[in-house]
Amino acid sequence: MRTLLACFAYLALPLTFASADDVSVDYLKDVKPILAKHCVACHGATKPRGGLRLDTAAAALKGGKGGSAIEPGQADDSTLMLSVIGEEGFQRMPLKRPPLSEADINVLRAWINAGAKAPSDELPSPPPAIHWAFVAPSHPDPPAVTDEAWIRNPIDRFILAPLEREGIRPSPEADRVTLIRRASLDLIGLPPSPGDVDRFLADDRPDAYERLVDRLLASPHYGERWARPWLDMARYADSNGYSIDAPRQIWKYRDWVINALNRDQPFDQFTIDQLAGDLVPNATIDQKIATGFHRNTPINQEGGIDVEQFRMESVLDRVNTTGSVFLGLTVGCTQCHDHKYDPISQKEYYQFFAFFNNVDEPDLPVATDEEVAKRDEVEAKAAAYLKDLRETKPALLKQMVAWEKGLDMEASQKQSQEVRSAFGVRPDQRNEAQTAAVFEAFINQDKAAKTYKQEVAKLRKQAPKLTTTMVVKERTTPRTTHLLIQGDTTRPGDVVSPGVPAVLPPLKTASGTPNRLDLARWLVDPSNPLPARVTVNRLWQAAFGRGIVETDGDFGTQGAPPSHPELLDWLATEFQARGWSLKAVQRLILTSATYRQTSKIRPDLATIDPDNRKFARQARLRLDAELVRDAALTASGLLTPEVGGPSVFPPQPDGVMNLGQMRRTWKADTGADRYRRGLYTYFWRATPHPLLMVFDAPDSTQACTRRVRSNTPLQALTLLNDDAFFEFAKALAARVLTEAPANDDARITLAFRFCLARTPSEVESQRLADLLNHQRDEFQADPKTAKVIVSNASAQDLAERAAWTTVARVLLNLDEFITRE
Repeated sequence: MRTLLACFAYLALPLTFASADDVSVDYLKDVKPILAKHCVACHGATKPRGGLRLDTAAAALKGGKGGSAIEPGQADDSTLMLSVIGEEGFQRMPLKRPPLSEADINVLRAWINAGAKAPSDELPSPPPAIHWAFVAPSHPDPPAVTDEAWIRNPIDRFILAPLEREGIRPSPEADRVTLIRRASLDLIGLPPSPGDVDRFLADDRPDAYERLVDRLLASPHYGERWARPWLDMARYADSNGYSIDAPRQIWKYRDWVINALNRDQPFDQFTIDQLAGDLVPNATIDQKIATGFHRNTPINQEGGIDVEQFRMESVLDRVNTTGSVFLGLTVGCTQCHDHKYDPISQKEYYQFFAFFNNVDEPDLPVATDEEVAKRDEVEAKAAAYLKDLRETKPALLKQMVAWEKGLDMEASQKQSQEVRSAFGVRPDQRNEAQTAAVFEAFINQDKAAKTYKQEVAKLRKQAPKLTTTMVVKERTTPRTTHLLIQGDTTRPGDVVSPGVPAVLPPLKTASGTPNRLDLARWLVDPSNPLPARVTVNRLWQAAFGRGIVETDGDFGTQGAPPSHPELLDWLATEFQARGWSLKAVQRLILTSATYRQTSKIRPDLATIDPDNRKFARQARLRLDAELVRDAALTASGLLTPEVGGPSVFPPQPDGVMNLGQMRRTWKADTGADRYRRGLYTYFWRATPHPLLMVFDAPDSTQACTRRVRSNTPLQALTLLNDDAFFEFAKALAARVLTEAPANDDARITLAFRFCLARTPSEVESQRLADLLNHQRDEFQADPKTAKVIVSNASAQDLAERAAWTTVARVLLNLDEFITRE
């Protein structure tokens, strides 16, 4: 037994007594690769954190602000070892990344304990390879493929080549009805009419589909369809947000976006106008309106706020939005500290901030010079009248003070921002403008000074009603910009000047300090590797439900790599070569064989590509919230096709406007405005229209570059029972009874085509006919219920109209109805 135990002990010696110090370590072969992989990104030659460089052993021995990182022969006393282990009192390194393996730690320990020896002529570790997104795109040649017959344009070569290498065949082309409905929903956001479908089916020219795409791109509804995703990124809303959520007037900016997209304004100019249209030489009214892009930020109007703090919050939002929308980077991460993963520092963030810190936020009258002059004349008369009252009737001032003291919190919050700001100043210390603002508010609400109120109203009635829109305007006197310590607006740090991240091309400026116009031009300079890639990726994402870069808002090192990098670069460079034309790139995508594939699920792809990253088929996409409404309006024949104009108030459930802090009214429109497209629905940030939120519209508090698509029971309930959709169903039923021949089969077919573009199968027709006959019987036996459904029908038509309304409700509730195949 003793002999056996001794043998076991001997065999166990290498495991029991071997330590890291016994490991033979070569610095260049074993140690340097570990440091290069895990440490040099933050502790290299360019921007060494804490002044510590670890790209050479000599630099590590020299140390940084905290002293030497290495004590030769004493690994347990070396800061480097204590940090990679995460010893108590030391922040574990690498920061916010996976820890070093035990084997790597043992190598470092053995090297240090052996004296940390390294060649005296050691060269620094090379910097990490530049991330692909920060390298300007090339224009690759489309690859060769075997199946030349499938190719319709160069896009298909980039998709087919990798499929062929893996032995995967693309899906067959979708049928013509599916193609026209798909293209119509993607380009104008409206389903095709039966007449549109018939004309397309009858067109036997070889380029019939290309002609269809061209017609859709030329439609005035194109701008409406594509304004919506841009307005998501611009965080457009018709109210200010926060708890007060006061209304704002900025619909002229929405009109500008629609019109710019319709005329296919080059994307580089589209960008420049929105970021710096006011600074363009001889700027037009349209270019000034375009700067509303950065006035869509929420505005806090609560009493007692620090106005400067929330102004700066708006500037921070503008920086983050610009980075997300145009660069596809999470620059907002650097508001409080250097970016943990991308080569962007906190200082560079506030250099970017400086471009937007030098703006004022006026409202721009969109009116003739005569209208503006008349408005100013009336305002001067009203101001003079009110000033005369204050000077000749001192008793009114005493009543004003008493009125102000008697206001409760809710009444105080209802006042304008100007008045609430004045409330924060003692009455005897207010300036003329503050006193005038509070006095007018008092006059307008004082029931005992009624004559004065009427006189002011009479004066103001003479003024023309001017449309205004929110814009930005460069200040004459620049603000000083500070780095904010830990992103805190109350803790200014070092002064910074306008600038851009060093990882991207340098900024060009004509002279002096760079401004927003220089920044805007820099964004769309051909040398900038990101904006063209980011933009074409979103166009691809809209067409397939998934971008070539799936993380469309993060092209940084933590984002998903492109599934087809050569295709992304080819599209980006084509975009620039074709004059930054969005329509040109969309035409390329929509006329490709890749886009035309059927979306049917394939069993052979279920395991090798379940998420369709190889694009061997098309995707089924649930329509966006606004398009769900638009499809129902189109099918029912109620759609008002007018383009542009102020926001409208379609019906919504009772009580919605009571959900916010401030109770507001929602009076449903009648007439044509009741049936405008969903794009024009008035959007209150605090109490948005329920239909929009049920179908995943963003809340407009920050830029949204990609909507989610959920599938919930509430969506089906909305389509079936919401008052608006019930109204659409009644209109669809009336349309079918009016426009189709007087037989059930023809009417079922037409109703089906109104909703889905295609004709029903025999099984589908029979099921709808059975439903129709059953409902007829039910309503003939129960005319009281039928009357509730169609109150305006004659007695002899009551059961028939009610039955067809039920059929229409079913069609509008189909999954296929709200899906782009």
